[in-house]
Amino acid sequence: MQNEKLAQTYRPSLNAIEAAAEKLKAVVLRTPLMQSLTFSEKYKANIVFKREDLQIVRSYKIRGAYHKISGLSEAQKRQGVVCASAGNHAQGVAYSCQKLGVKATIFMPAPTPKQKVEQVAFFGKEFVEIVLKGDTFDDAQAFAKHYCHETDRIFIPPFDDEKVIEGQGTVGLEILQATLAPTDYLFLPIGGGGLASGVAAVFKTLSPNTKIIGVEPEGAPAMKNSIAAGENLPLKEMDKFVDGAAVKQVGHLNFSICKELLDEVVTVPEGLICSTMLQLYNRDAIVVEPAGALSLSALEQFAAEIKGKNVVCVISGSNNDISRTEEIRERSLLYEGLKHYFIVRFPQRAGALKEFLTEVLGPEDDIVHFEYTKKTSREKGPALIGIELKKKTDLEPLFNQMKSKNFEFEYLNKQPDLFGHLI
Repeated sequence: MQNEKLAQTYRPSLNAIEAAAEKLKAVVLRTPLMQSLTFSEKYKANIVFKREDLQIVRSYKIRGAYHKISGLSEAQKRQGVVCASAGNHAQGVAYSCQKLGVKATIFMPAPTPKQKVEQVAFFGKEFVEIVLKGDTFDDAQAFAKHYCHETDRIFIPPFDDEKVIEGQGTVGLEILQATLAPTDYLFLPIGGGGLASGVAAVFKTLSPNTKIIGVEPEGAPAMKNSIAAGENLPLKEMDKFVDGAAVKQVGHLNFSICKELLDEVVTVPEGLICSTMLQLYNRDAIVVEPAGALSLSALEQFAAEIKGKNVVCVISGSNNDISRTEEIRERSLLYEGLKHYFIVRFPQRAGALKEFLTEVLGPEDDIVHFEYTKKTSREKGPALIGIELKKKTDLEPLFNQMKSKNFEFEYLNKQPDLFGHLI
């Protein structure tokens, strides 16, 4: 309630963000602006990355966390701090507490990738206790706030806080200090909105002609929906895949600032985010987490508009769990139209399976999944088949061949409920 009231009047000042930058010099890397030859050529523009994935904790979150915790009184530091996070904020808090000698209890959602949990422990050392609780960030935050109330400790918000916003805003200062030519477009990832709020405040003061685009995952459009509705609304449901940006409700301070300062908020499909991650790795040798690819994934929507322009994309983090690689590749192939699943009922005749392989599939089609759906009478039962195509345009010929050879089939990609149950 306090932040809801404050949201009507608070705007991060340039002086406050500059003061935060001075304080952060002791712990924060001044990450580089790096031109991407791959993306620049693709979009016929000067595409530059702000490499926050190269921070010590591999995300920009150290900025807001350290600025907030270092600003506590000595008495508050002795009380200890508490936070909730899906990973990156937790790492920022953990490293800050280790540097400042402050005890922290960190609540993380139970499904948080193991790699992120281990990194929090590594950065916090003996100063941090980790509690895995709840299914989402919002669940973990509810437990964390209750724990704070019970133990009289200081809660460190991940995004809905003045000091956190000012710390994240230092990313904007560094971008403008490092660029020689005016920035025409700035693409910022949005989870809770702390980064977008702070950086937008800097740009609207020092570079008012820059068009600022906020980017959210399609499955978690909390900021976009709220701005459209004119009030900060929680999502009724969301896709948690982009765990660093899948937030049920953005911060009240952040909503008020972003509603005023962002020129536009767009969403990008999770599958496109996966394709962008793979492209970054294969062509630029850059490893990012799903949230780290958000800003780049939006360029496709602005291809005509940004041609010939100076464009900055903030790469927010690289804390990706290698165990998710197969899921990332799967989502990418599905989005690109290269992987398709069917339930196929083979004609009850000898050689039907061989006919499917030799006369239905194209020369470059590949079966990547095959499973009979019945445990008994398998030869007569339907089969769940996954097929990877070389080209998106090979799908229609595949449909035609199955029909012409009298193979009954059900296409699963367009049936999300059934698809999610079987795959």
